[in-house]
Amino acid sequence: MFGVEVFGGLQAHSASLLADALDFAADAANYGLSLAVLGLALHWRSRAAWIKGASLLAFGVFVLARALWGAWAGQPPQAVTMGAIAIAAMLSNGLVAALLYAWRDGDANMRSVWLCTRNDVLGNIAVLLAAVGVFGTGTRWPDLLVAAVMAALGVSAGWKVMRLARAELRAHDVQPQMRAY
Repeated sequence: MFGVEVFGGLQAHSASLLADALDFAADAANYGLSLAVLGLALHWRSRAAWIKGASLLAFGVFVLARALWGAWAGQPPQAVTMGAIAIAAMLSNGLVAALLYAWRDGDANMRSVWLCTRNDVLGNIAVLLAAVGVFGTGTRWPDLLVAAVMAALGVSAGWKVMRLARAELRAHDVQPQMRAY
């Protein structure tokens, strides 16, 4: 779906589709990184979390820049293309959410995967609503608004994860010193 949304977002001139595409890529990378460090020590998991936070922050800044560029020089996106791709993405994420539903109350790792997937479905709905807004108004503003909101969420989440990871790393560095006393 990442590739479909990037291609469709570029073809349709849709910032919100590009935002959702980057979210797909970030999720895949984050899930892979989480699995890679799952059994490792806390400091490795914290470093991985910092990298994930930095990628979320970068995603948000990129999408925000794209939305600002679209506000300045963009053209109205193709609402039908946006809507069709948003529906396909929503069905894809909805299927994954249905498969994960049984583990929604599991440990922190499983709960985070469920919540992330649920949020992806909500993001797909937002892109679909942007497509309806673009179709109804004939302007690019609904698309840019949804892209800006998705970007702000990415920046906020990335910054928060990076701060938490940094705090865990500091706590890990202090603990060995405290044990010496």
